Amino acid sequence: QTGAVLEYVFRQLGSPRDGYPSIVGSGPNACILHYTENRRQMQDGDLVLIDAGAEYGQFSADITRTFPVNGVFTAPQRAIYDVVLAAQTAALAECTPGGTLTGQHTTARTVIAAGLADLGVLPRSAEESFSMGHEREFFMHGTGHWLGLDVHDAGRYRVDGQPRELQPGMAFTVEPGIYLDPKRPTVEFALLDYDEDANRSLRYEIGPEAARKQLEERREAAEKIEHEIPAEFLGIGVRIEDDVLITEDGHRNLTAGVPTDPDEIEAICAESSVLPKL
Repeated sequence: QTGAVLEYVFRQLGSPRDGYPSIVGSGPNACILHYTENRRQMQDGDLVLIDAGAEYGQFSADITRTFPVNGVFTAPQRAIYDVVLAAQTAALAECTPGGTLTGQHTTARTVIAAGLADLGVLPRSAEESFSMGHEREFFMHGTGHWLGLDVHDAGRYRVDGQPRELQPGMAFTVEPGIYLDPKRPTVEFALLDYDEDANRSLRYEIGPEAARKQLEERREAAEKIEHEIPAEFLGIGVRIEDDVLITEDGHRNLTAGVPTDPDEIEAICAESSVLPKL
């Protein structure tokens, strides 16, 4: 039903089609990155993660917001949301000419590692967790991708083996997230140094499948520890995604009109439906 409302509003405002199948995941389904069944009945106390975008003038948007179904974040939900928002805010600050998507991702990872360590989700300190990539158990995707005529638009991310520098006119997403799968109350962490840039270079050198196999073998051989995730966080999935255009002196957030501040979100949830006004 929520997905149908999205499509209705898109068409009413002149969009000929969706940019991609909308993701409307509530409760534990918010922890599934590309959940598209969109059939679960929302429950009081759930979060609902909405990842949707309309196509307009041949170009597609790609935006994600996370809302409390009953209009109010619980304390654990707010804690996770605040970490994701802090990560996105820090990544957005690096959206300038000469910056890189790789740099933004490293920044987002750093903030998320610190936040999850503080909340007891990670077994080690923020610095140790980041150095071993432990936050990737809960933030398992990139912070952004090129955006344009296609949702995941064509374009190289590295040039001559180095991260591609941002230039005015480039458009991309900024979308950190945290996903605490309720089916994983205990997580096994490898005590192994994690070098994201070296791993990325390895994928370019020997191919993604061979690199995946080699990295998995390293992980299997490493010492591991098990850590119990605090129960109050299980089942929480949060992503915040905006569309950014690089300008001569910084960037323009093309989707800033949809609030990300949690207090503003709660205020919006308290309002009546806009459907009768359309």
